[in-house]
Parts: sequence; structure tokens; C-alpha cells
Amino acid sequence: MGGRIALFVPSLQGGGAERVMLLLAQAFAKRGLAVDLVLAKASGPYLEQVPPEVRLVDLQASRILTSLPALVRYLRRERPAVLLSALEHANIVALLAKWLSFMPTRVAVSVHSTLHLTSQGGTSRDRLALFLVRYFYPRAAAVVAVSQGVAKDLADFGRLSPEKTRVVYNPVPILEILDKAAEPMVHAWFAPDEQPVILAAGRLTAAKDFQTLIRAFALLRQERAARLLILGEGEERLHLEKLVQELGLERDVVLPGFVDNPFAYMSRAAVFVLSSAWEGFGNVLVEAMACGCPVVSTDCPGGPAEILENGRYGSLVPVGDAESMSKSIMSVLALPRETQALQQRAMDFAVDKIADQYLEVLGGNGSY
Repeated sequence: MGGRIALFVPSLQGGGAERVMLLLAQAFAKRGLAVDLVLAKASGPYLEQVPPEVRLVDLQASRILTSLPALVRYLRRERPAVLLSALEHANIVALLAKWLSFMPTRVAVSVHSTLHLTSQGGTSRDRLALFLVRYFYPRAAAVVAVSQGVAKDLADFGRLSPEKTRVVYNPVPILEILDKAAEPMVHAWFAPDEQPVILAAGRLTAAKDFQTLIRAFALLRQERAARLLILGEGEERLHLEKLVQELGLERDVVLPGFVDNPFAYMSRAAVFVLSSAWEGFGNVLVEAMACGCPVVSTDCPGGPAEILENGRYGSLVPVGDAESMSKSIMSVLALPRETQALQQRAMDFAVDKIADQYLEVLGGNGSY
């Protein structure tokens, strides 16, 4: 099946799912396919990265739900062969639009998080969207889960049959990361003969559980000299800074906020740690491995254990276990780096490989 491919997301704000859709749009266009990137509202820092070969469609909606009428009109006017959406609210709107448009467009939805975990403590709107998953997702032409863990969650929570779901891991732009990793970076902690730096990166939220990482670092500091750098911004900042002070770690733990080039840090860090309570996939692990940085990760629901092949490419520790995390970091610091093996594994998630898998799903029979 040929024809235009439409990718639908709320915006191009700096989230992981939005980044995935942009990478897929770029990869599809590079193959000479007709691609529309359909946004409920054309906003966000990734807008400038949309290549001229990709047609940007702005539905000019104030929120994802109010984009429904405009999306219906788009489907009737442009008649794309397939529409791929990402994020729960957008997925439901996409399936509703297909139903209301009476168009033959195939709608595939992609799921980037473990639903039953992200719904806990979420807004009433989040809980409603997750409730609607059970009703709407079976009506999709295909459901893409970004990890086996997400697929299992969809089967358990969303009551989707395993045959309905395809696992396609997230694309990671390896060559772009390598270029950025080699860029110069000035930071006193990375000067020659300084203490090893333990690195983490992500939004400062409860789901990332940086509190456990800070406690693990406090245990490690009792054994040896090291420093901890946590990149990112979020609502947990004050709690994390208070914990750092309580543990007397102000000289050795820094939270510098968002940085433009985290890969320069990854290539120079002694170990990268993912401390999450759950992940949909865990792009940041692949990014660190692409930079040749050894990794330690929680064995949380989602993708990390799959990325690391159950410990083959990095240590896995129980969620919330500061002592185990500390011991694993200590072990990694004592071992020589296996840069080549880590980078080779990261290549399994290269954009072109993942784009091929998506096209197979979207085409139904691989005929794109």
C-alpha cells in the first residue's frame, strides 16, 4: 500500500515521543515518501528541525481534544494512506477522527509508557484517557509498543490481544549523538586527574526516582571519592536539593538543569545511571551507550532490561534499592570500559533500522 504517511502528535515540545515522531518523519522523507507531520498546535523547540521535505500541518488547536474537528477535515481533504499517532490523548483523538471521517485511512497508534503506572497519581483527564484505551485501541489497524514491557502492560491493562500489538523500539540518532559527543565541553569536574563523575539525565520527576540515586551516591561516597551530576529540570528539584543538603553532599552533587548537549557529558562520564521507577523504553540508556559510557539501570517495568539484554550490556538493580545501586556503580567504576561493545549494541536502535520496522507495520504488508 502506497500513499501519503501522516504522523500526528500534539506539538513538538521537548518530549521523547515527539522526538521519535520527528526522527521517523525525517527518515521516511529521506526515502522519498510523502510525509505530513500533523500537529494539534505547531509549537515547541523541535519545529526548526522539521526538514523541508516534510509538510507541516498545523491544526491550530488550543489543546489536543479540540483538534478533533480539524483532524477530521484533514483526513477527508488529504486522504493519507496511514496515520500514525503517539501519546494516549492523541491516539484516542486519531481513532475518533478516523471513525468520524468515514475515510479508509489506516490508523496506527504508538504507546510510549506503561499505562497502569502512568495513570497512578495522574490527572482525571489522564485516568479518563487510559480508561478509553480499552475501548478505542482494539479499533486501531495496529498498536505499536516501544518495548516488550509496554506490550505486556497493554495486554494486562488495556486488554489488547498480543496479536494486535507490535513491539518496535524507539529510534536513536546514533551518528548525530557521536558528533555531539565529540564537541568540546568545559566543566571543572571533567578535567584530567579529577574524581570520576557519575551521570544521570532526565526530567526531575518522581518517576525518575533520583532520590534513590542520591542515597546510593551517599553510600558510595563512604567508600571512595566521586561526584554526581544530574542533568534535567522538573518539579522534584527542591526535594532533591533538600536531600542533597540533608546528606551533606553539596560539594559533590550538582543539578545544573537542562543542558543543550548532554552527549558531551555522557562521553566523559565514568558511569551513567538510570534510576527510574518505570520507563516506556529508556532512550537515554541507548544514548549513553552510543557515547561509550558504561551504564547501571534499575530493572524497572518498561524497556531498560531489554536494551541491556538482561544485564549483558550493563548492570540491572532493583527499583528503589540504594544499596544495590551503590554496589553496582562501585563495580562498574572498577572495571575497564567496553566502549566498542556498548556502541555496537546502541546501533541496534539506529534510526534507519527502526524506520524500516515502522514502515512494515504501517504498510500492513511492507509494501511502502
